[in-house]
Amino acid sequence: MDEYLSANRQLWNDWTDLHEQSQFYNIPGFLAGESRLDSVELELGDVAGKSLLHLQCHFGMTTLSWARLGAQVTGADFSDKAIALARRLSQETRLAANFVCANLYDLPAALSGEFDIVFTSHGVLSWLPDLRRWAEVIAHFLKRGGTFYIVEAHPFAYVFDDDDKATDLRVRYPYFHTPEPGRFENRGSYADPDADYHGVEYFWTHSASDIVNSLIQGGLQIDSFREYSKLAWKMYPFMEVDSAGWWHLPARFPELPLMFALRAAKM
Repeated sequence: MDEYLSANRQLWNDWTDLHEQSQFYNIPGFLAGESRLDSVELELGDVAGKSLLHLQCHFGMTTLSWARLGAQVTGADFSDKAIALARRLSQETRLAANFVCANLYDLPAALSGEFDIVFTSHGVLSWLPDLRRWAEVIAHFLKRGGTFYIVEAHPFAYVFDDDDKATDLRVRYPYFHTPEPGRFENRGSYADPDADYHGVEYFWTHSASDIVNSLIQGGLQIDSFREYSKLAWKMYPFMEVDSAGWWHLPARFPELPLMFALRAAKM
C-alpha cells in the first residue's frame, strides 16, 4: 500500500507544479478575488465564524475561498509541494489558514482539535484505498452536532472509458471496490491535458453504498444525498460545457448521474 500511496504523492507533487501555471486553476484570478467554490459546494450554507477542516485540499484555493466567506479554515493534503503553495497563497491573500501536510489516514496524529465542519470535494475518493478508515478520520475531527459535506463525482460515472479517444459511453472500469488498485498512465493532468508530463496513478473504485455505509458505520447520520447530471470537470472527451462551467453529456445520451452531494452529521 505504501508503494501506491508514495507513487500518488509523487504524481500530486508533480501536478502541483503544472497546476500552479494552469488556466484551469487561474491563480491570478483567484488572487484578484475570484472564488473557487461552485454552486453545489456553496449549498453547504453559511460558514461565517465556523471552524472548517478541508480534507485533500490540494493547494488550498477552495480552502481559502471558504476563508473569504468567514470560516476559520484548516486544509490538509499529503503533497508537500501543494501545502507549500497553499501557505504562500494564504500569505499573498492575507487570508488566515492553517495547512497541514499529512496522509489522510495519519492526520489524527498530525492535527489536534475538532471542527464544526469537515468538507471535501471533487475527485477525492478514488485516491483512498479504505473508506472505513476515511470515515473514522472524519468522525474523529467532527464536533458533536457538526456537519460533514462532500461533493464528488458519482461512482457510476467512473465505470466508463475516459480515454482521450473515447467517442461513446463504454464500460471500462469496475463499479465495486477491489483491494488492489487500478493503474493508469497519465499524460499531462486533468487541469492541463496537453502538458509535457507523464506519470502513473493508482486508484480505487468505491460504490455508492460503500460511501454511505462507511459514514454510517463511522457514527455519522446521513441527512441528504443528492445526484446531478453534471460534473465539475471534463471526465470524457465528448462532454459539453454550459455557461456556468458545468460539464454535461451531449443531448444524444439520457441524463445519467455524474455527481453527488452528501451531507451528514455527527450525533
